[in-house]
Amino acid sequence: MYAKAKPKALLLFSLFISLWSSPAKAQSAKSPNIIFVLVDDLGYGDIGVFFQNERKSRNDRSEPWIMTPQLDKMAHGGAMLTDHYTAAPVCAPSRASILMGVNQGHAHVRDNQFDKEIGDNYTMGAVLKAAGYKTIAVGKWGLQGEEEGPDWPTHPLKVGFDEYFGYIRHRDGHEHYPVEGIYRGSTEVYHDYETVEGLDKCYTGDLFTAKAKDYIIKHRDKSPNQPFFMYLAYDTPHAVLELPTQEYPAGGGLNGGIQWLGKAGEMINTASGEVDSYVYPEFRHASYDHDRNSATPEVPWPDTYKRYASVNRRIDDQVGDLMKLLEDLDIDDNTLVVFTSDNGPSRESYLPKEFAPYTPEFFNNFAHFDGIKRDVYEGGLRTATIVHWPARIKGGTVISSPSISYDWMATFADAAGAFVPVRTDGVSLLPSLTGTGNQEPSSIYVEYAQGGSIPNYAEFLEAHQGRKRGQMQMIRQGDMVGVRYDIQGQDDDFEIYDVTKDPQQGVDLSDQRPALQAGFKTAALRHRISDPAAPRPYDESLVPSIEVGNPQEGLTVKTYAINSSWIPKLHEQPLTQKAVKSPSFREVPNRGNLVVWQGYVDVPTAGKYTFSADRGTSHFFMRIHDIGVLDGNFDLNSIPKGTVYLAKGMHPVKIYCMRQSEDASLKLFWAYGEDEKNEIPAKAWYR
Repeated sequence: MYAKAKPKALLLFSLFISLWSSPAKAQSAKSPNIIFVLVDDLGYGDIGVFFQNERKSRNDRSEPWIMTPQLDKMAHGGAMLTDHYTAAPVCAPSRASILMGVNQGHAHVRDNQFDKEIGDNYTMGAVLKAAGYKTIAVGKWGLQGEEEGPDWPTHPLKVGFDEYFGYIRHRDGHEHYPVEGIYRGSTEVYHDYETVEGLDKCYTGDLFTAKAKDYIIKHRDKSPNQPFFMYLAYDTPHAVLELPTQEYPAGGGLNGGIQWLGKAGEMINTASGEVDSYVYPEFRHASYDHDRNSATPEVPWPDTYKRYASVNRRIDDQVGDLMKLLEDLDIDDNTLVVFTSDNGPSRESYLPKEFAPYTPEFFNNFAHFDGIKRDVYEGGLRTATIVHWPARIKGGTVISSPSISYDWMATFADAAGAFVPVRTDGVSLLPSLTGTGNQEPSSIYVEYAQGGSIPNYAEFLEAHQGRKRGQMQMIRQGDMVGVRYDIQGQDDDFEIYDVTKDPQQGVDLSDQRPALQAGFKTAALRHRISDPAAPRPYDESLVPSIEVGNPQEGLTVKTYAINSSWIPKLHEQPLTQKAVKSPSFREVPNRGNLVVWQGYVDVPTAGKYTFSADRGTSHFFMRIHDIGVLDGNFDLNSIPKGTVYLAKGMHPVKIYCMRQSEDASLKLFWAYGEDEKNEIPAKAWYR
């Protein structure tokens, strides 16, 4: 865990390492502050500029709408990502993938594993902390592990954050009043490892906003030249739909809006008035044409939907307040702010029985898509995402190229001039956001398992209504999306849709695209490694090999000079390159501290292979295809081990090892089936 395993400093020995030609990644003149705002269960259709403004423009009184003026303003001043996906259609795995920068096929938290430890590896916070950032986490966590108190193995302070304030436990995040909650009753808010008392009448959306502002103000006063990274994870609008105590305080920013007071019983300036009481004026007396008959009187919105609309407008005010603070502190120009959601809209409300149940049909929170939270159709995964950074992003930018939430680790590292760990499945989105450079395509892959079925909403296509979920997958390449529901085995076909022309996914093109069908099936196996805690029906399916024309014995080895505390994802030019017989340091040129062997491993017999490595205490990582098979990049005292099922033949491989001493060594082993392990012979390597 983070408390026990910390990356070791590089030891560069003059006996065999020459002067570095590129000692470090170029640090920007002034690294931006970074704020990642993550809301809970906000649908793509909940934000004005993405859908609700269009809904209002139709002026259909049977179709109510919600306005989000502050988020619209943020979007007009920055970039809208119209084809951005979340890594999973439910919160805990989604958040784990975001923080770790990996897809669900590589994440330690999958399916519905709430309160599970996030995993023993680099997080977004750790990467930016190593780059010199002050790192702060505020709000919902739910990734701490099952122990209690200071023993939580992946408490935020153990995974790269300097400070934390919020709900540690997943279940507490369902309640929006820590003291007076109407759903679960009292819950626990933590400041670092200590519970916070005196939170009477504190609505969590306001509380987290106030604390976020307080952190930013104090950091600006104390360390104005140090950039900060804030992970601000709201627990709204999810679940209980409790209302604030009062209207949002006027002004916003440094001297207005929500303010942190820090006094027990008066912790924030809205900790007064009546708990669960304030409905926004525009919704208080709102009515709609419930029977689609203009000749009959309209009826009031049910209270449940007044609540949902008010909670969403509160989020809008909170984000506007935060953006105003950045302006007041004169740091808005060089602060990169991302606003997004962890998954699609929910039909949960957790309200007392006297309230009508919530359904996303009322506001069409799923926009033009089918599916909601827990679905891998577009409505469950597509998230309305806004990025604001005036120094680098032009206002009015609209990005329609597909991307996914585990791209943010690489994006933030790029913005900070830092190296992102080689393990990440994401790519930097800065080229798209800033309009400079060449955008590397995002690798978009989702897997998830959930009981139940797709709701029978009239807005959904009949073919989707009531469909059993079970084991699911989604993969996107270009405009084409492949989806599988209730998977029984690897031979099950993907439905294939052109989601740019068919966002509701009604025209299945799979019969017309046999090559793409085969490609999706192959690609899905090459993006993941099995996890016994989240079994899949395709776990033991053979990863297809690759046809290699005229292979030659041995591997290509490259060396790099990298000023990094971990093996990074490489974009630099190598110092040296040569052909070698095997992944051994004996033939490697004595220049550079990072060695990368690349080529193919020839699998003699199809089946189960367990790979392992003896690398001393050097940082080490190995990929086969896009599968992270061996990861010894973080925990230097472990024996990296990983099991994959491989077809007979050639499989592309990349092996990374830091040369941290003059006597660095490496041996790679494999075991077929349940056999004893053997060192991989030189004859198995090709280039």
